[in-house]
Amino acid sequence: MITNSLLRAASVVAVMLVGSCAAPSNDPPTLFADGAVNHPITVEPSYQSIKVGYSGDLSPDDAGRFTSFVQDYLTRGNGAITVSAPEGPGSNAAIAYFGQQLTALGVPHARILVGTHDPVGADERVEIGFVSYMAHADSCGDWSQDVDATTTNLPPINFGCAVQHNIAAMVADPRDLVAPRPMGDADTKRRETVLTQYEQGQPTAAQKTNDQSGKVSDVAQ
Repeated sequence: MITNSLLRAASVVAVMLVGSCAAPSNDPPTLFADGAVNHPITVEPSYQSIKVGYSGDLSPDDAGRFTSFVQDYLTRGNGAITVSAPEGPGSNAAIAYFGQQLTALGVPHARILVGTHDPVGADERVEIGFVSYMAHADSCGDWSQDVDATTTNLPPINFGCAVQHNIAAMVADPRDLVAPRPMGDADTKRRETVLTQYEQGQPTAAQKTNDQSGKVSDVAQ
């Protein structure tokens, strides 16, 4: 088995291989007409983890936390999800249990990374972790510029800062700010149908029933 530190390192390396992230610059800020350029959103990998007690099963509270955590991983996790059990006679049973639970919740077997760690004091909990992206923007509130005295015809320094903060807080998956998502598989059956209709000179648009029509009334206006 591998140790907990190696689990975290492997997860971080895995997410780094997915793609590069935007990083803040130490250069002096240059004011542009676009507020999004003046206040860029930084996207960085962040290690997320929980610890749950295991003694042959999970308590109702820990079971709920575990399920929610795994669902969060399936939504915005990158690379593998790690399971690290405290070293001891029960470590194999704990690893097998959590492996089964993760698979039952929809995590592919190939994305489950397991290992053990030396327990700290009396902490015998199992740690589950993954790497996700976090988005944030620099702090707002730069009032050094006199907006009543400007000859640049550019927006003030704070322009767009609040909007960028809102975007960083609301984006469902910060990975979307780094690179577009890959396209899903094509619907080959629909494509074959459209091509066949096109070759035969027939309409290729999907036919709508009366229930699917946007018509709301037969009464003349």
